[in-house]
Amino acid sequence: MAVFEELVGRQMKIMDKLLALQSDIERCQEFEKTLTALGEMEELEALQKEIACKKRELDEIQELFQKQTKQVIMTFQKLEEPSSL
Repeated sequence: MAVFEELVGRQMKIMDKLLALQSDIERCQEFEKTLTALGEMEELEALQKEIACKKRELDEIQELFQKQTKQVIMTFQKLEEPSSL
């Protein structure tokens, strides 16, 4: 059971990272609209690069989250299996 709890704890930390990163991307996208409206092209280009980088990071974290989810499910299923004594 300790392994399962540890995996779930990791999942929660990854979920926190996902949510924080998604929020950060949304904030950057709102700022991107402002820069576009103001015609601040240099700053806009730098921000767009930052957004692209954050999106790649988000993809990597989502992939890790999916892998961990599978691991959590497998661990839970093993805990639920009756012992073959």
